Amino acid sequence: MAIEVGTEAPDFELKNQNGETVRLSDFRGSKNVVLLFYPFAFTGVCTGELCALRDELPTFVNDDVQLLAVSNDSPFALRVFGEQEGLEYPLLSDFWPHGEVSRAYGVFDEDRGCAVRGTFVIDKEGVVRWTVVNGLPDARDLNEYAKALQAL
Repeated sequence: MAIEVGTEAPDFELKNQNGETVRLSDFRGSKNVVLLFYPFAFTGVCTGELCALRDELPTFVNDDVQLLAVSNDSPFALRVFGEQEGLEYPLLSDFWPHGEVSRAYGVFDEDRGCAVRGTFVIDKEGVVRWTVVNGLPDARDLNEYAKALQAL
């Protein structure tokens, strides 16, 4: 079960597609965070969602907001995926320990070994203010993230 609105977001430390360490707590006090979990790079629905965010990037990466996309792929796969699709925001690898961060947020599918489509809007104090969780085949509406951010 996914963590609920009003809950303090679990901190984490993951490597991005360039091998750099990213911590959720790095944004505390300075930026709201859109934390997006997706099953796998190079798959149809995931690619569509992440490219849609790329196309609207100023809404999700600016002085007030940081987008962080997390999958259970290796950083090496994420680097190739990011380069291929022109994704310039952090693609974080929850590869090892496999799914640890996805589990902390309640969005890891144990049977499939990947995250489901969970999105969490986290305010500058580190509190979850909005969330949506969709099944593997169901794309999310990025306009809903934008509305949630405007409400902060």
